[in-house]
Amino acid sequence: MGISPYPEKTKRSYTNRKALEIFNSLKKKKEQFFLVGRIRSKRGHGKIFFLDIEDGTATIQALIRQDGVGQKMFTFFNDNFDVGDFVQVRGVLVLTKKKEKTLDVDDIKILSKSILPLPEKWHGLKSEEEKLRKRYLDILFNPEVKEMIKKRALFWNSIREFLIKKEFLEVETPVLETVAGGADAKAFESYHNALDIDIFLRISMGELWQKKLMVAGFEKTFEIGRQFRNEGMSNEHLQDYTQMEFYWAYADYKMGMKLVEEMYRYIAKKTFGRLKFETRGFQFDLGKKWKRYDYRETVRTHTGVDIEEANFETIKKVIKKLKLKYDKKGFNKGRAVDVLWKYCRKQIAGPGFLINVPIEVSPLAKRNEKNPKVAGRFQVILAGSEVGNGYSELNDPLDQAERFKEQQKLRDKGDEEAQMYDHDFIEALEYGMPPTCGFGLSERLFSFLMNKTARECQIFPLVKPK
Repeated sequence: MGISPYPEKTKRSYTNRKALEIFNSLKKKKEQFFLVGRIRSKRGHGKIFFLDIEDGTATIQALIRQDGVGQKMFTFFNDNFDVGDFVQVRGVLVLTKKKEKTLDVDDIKILSKSILPLPEKWHGLKSEEEKLRKRYLDILFNPEVKEMIKKRALFWNSIREFLIKKEFLEVETPVLETVAGGADAKAFESYHNALDIDIFLRISMGELWQKKLMVAGFEKTFEIGRQFRNEGMSNEHLQDYTQMEFYWAYADYKMGMKLVEEMYRYIAKKTFGRLKFETRGFQFDLGKKWKRYDYRETVRTHTGVDIEEANFETIKKVIKKLKLKYDKKGFNKGRAVDVLWKYCRKQIAGPGFLINVPIEVSPLAKRNEKNPKVAGRFQVILAGSEVGNGYSELNDPLDQAERFKEQQKLRDKGDEEAQMYDHDFIEALEYGMPPTCGFGLSERLFSFLMNKTARECQIFPLVKPK
């Protein structure tokens, strides 16, 4: 018909929301508006139709009359425009007999033709996999998903805002690394053609890089970005997700706990407007005094095991008795203790901090000066899960080198989550790093506050191709 179904330009003069807002203050009642959006409904017959047109801000009603647009255009509209099409409408704002703000249209133009019809029963779709596979439709039909995405942006911006107010500097560190460091996790491996080397996608938010910035003289840094762990999937764990980590020179883990408690309250207020939450069968109030949970005492209370006295075989028997699942590859006492703790953690509502974590499961944390068997480390505990991890960073290069060696031994025995030996990082520490507190949180915290699974809280989670 000689009409492009996908034109380049529009004459949009207002968003739908703005048009509705200024309706009552219009000085020129006959002022023409150019509005755009997707047709979400089409109703009427004969010589008159009503459309609901939705842009990214609001939905507005448009009135298409044969005597308003002319018979030729009206017939063309009736035959060729469908629900799902993007259109541009021109007209004046009027009130209908039902007092509804409406654009009385005198011209209509196609902006993008919807070839596939929008599904009629998307709300009743039971397959979560299908919803996530066609996430764009899930967002289109479910306002709560769109609101979740907006809250997700608020969440990360509130963290950025808080840290910048506290004079932290936002930095960017490499995503591709020759040594995947800064966490106990299995990395995704790849190959760098230009340099002819094997590389890894980062498993932490630049932990070792940010510590090098402490060596370089920076005192407060943070980074928000994507990190990758080639591990199992669950309601709490994903392989590709957003993380924040900050590093604070001349601070210890106790100062870190104080700052983190303040930050979590700030995040909750900014993102959700409240401090009380209900999730995963737990209720907690971030405004209350946060508790302290001693690692050894908590495990002993819930399992009867004293992790400092019990040997590996004893702990394995308790794990078997409790029917706890774990990865048998590279299994060792440190991993066994961690399995017990995670069982205990599921019974704690929080909010609070786990403290006095064994040094065996804290290869990058400084030893507690009063008790060298435990680390100067803290974890945020909410609703039976860990939603934040920090510690007084290990800045003794000799101690760090020894721990890397122990981690490498575990790795050689098959523990794929044990940390790699990083010679460059040891050399950086040998130039001197000040006492530093580091802390990290992931989007798991957001999913907990939303009371949804981690996958649901990602905009486009990874799904298997059909």
